[in-house]
Amino acid sequence: MKPTRLLHELGQSLWLDNITREMLDDGTLRRYIDELSVTGLTSNPTIFDEAIGKTAAYDAGIAAKARAGLAGEALFTELALEDLRRAADLFRPIFDASRGEDGWVSMEVSPLLADDADATIEAAKAIHAQAARPNLLVKIPGTAAGVVAIEEAIYAGVPVNVTLLFSREHYLAAAEAYLRGIERRIAVGLDPRVGSVASLFISRWDRAVADSVPVTLHNRLGIAVGRRVYRAYRELYATPRWARLAAAGARPQRLLWASTGTKDPNARPTLYVEAFAAPDTIDTMPEKTLHALAEHGDIKGAMPIDGGDAEGVLSEFVGAGVDLDALASHLQREGAEAFVKSWRQLMRHIADKSADLGPKHTA
Repeated sequence: MKPTRLLHELGQSLWLDNITREMLDDGTLRRYIDELSVTGLTSNPTIFDEAIGKTAAYDAGIAAKARAGLAGEALFTELALEDLRRAADLFRPIFDASRGEDGWVSMEVSPLLADDADATIEAAKAIHAQAARPNLLVKIPGTAAGVVAIEEAIYAGVPVNVTLLFSREHYLAAAEAYLRGIERRIAVGLDPRVGSVASLFISRWDRAVADSVPVTLHNRLGIAVGRRVYRAYRELYATPRWARLAAAGARPQRLLWASTGTKDPNARPTLYVEAFAAPDTIDTMPEKTLHALAEHGDIKGAMPIDGGDAEGVLSEFVGAGVDLDALASHLQREGAEAFVKSWRQLMRHIADKSADLGPKHTA
């Protein structure tokens, strides 16, 4: 049995952390579904900037939308949703068969809104309506403002992928927002079945400390943080509070492992994927990591529910001078800033291509 299938047998979903028009057109995504057990995908501004800025696959679409009067964010949103609707339709049988647990795709709100809760809520509602697909998650960052927006979006019935989570505290804040949104829906007689995932970023932890800790601690911090969060996740869904919500028909907000491609060239490319083999979770990974997993992944068993040695390993990092709380906050800010940079670059690419392609395509 392929390692990709073994993870599914263990109870984990495999999602692709990428989308391009080319992989839709040439059947690559269809093959990933059929041959590598991929059951969903995620996207972000950096992924779309790479796809739109460095290929000609979107040129005709940009030209047509520019001629129709679209520009900037409005043009990009429709361009991206064209791809995501196609992907959502490919995953729809999985979504239906799993009763909404799996088979999702994700679209990010503008990262410029990360500190504006009201604008994020309105953007999430607009994307959800414009997408017109039940299996599209709207990505909202787990910042302080984002947590407010997450609760309101869930209450409004908008499926949410909470992104840019880096610690147990980040995760619990996102989970609490989800639970409050669901509880409010139940209180007014609304359907509690609103999809959501909470995305914990892994590899950036290890990249951040690579030059400041002993070699013996290299590539161990992200795994320890993830194990700590997994324990909190399992504990949360064993509470009487969740039992009441589940009895009313609510679904768990699934924990998603993000940033699971290794950044260290000396590490196994499947290091994080193997470490985060865990039931009731999702692992979203870049194509390179997906192929490495399929070819030589080694799935030895499930992550311990109690977090295993996580606390001991984290204590070693504290002893080496790492302030875990401060670093989590830094990584979240840094991640938000990186998406803003990609977003602005993406808007420039779209503006430049609109200007360059317009005259040629209207002649």
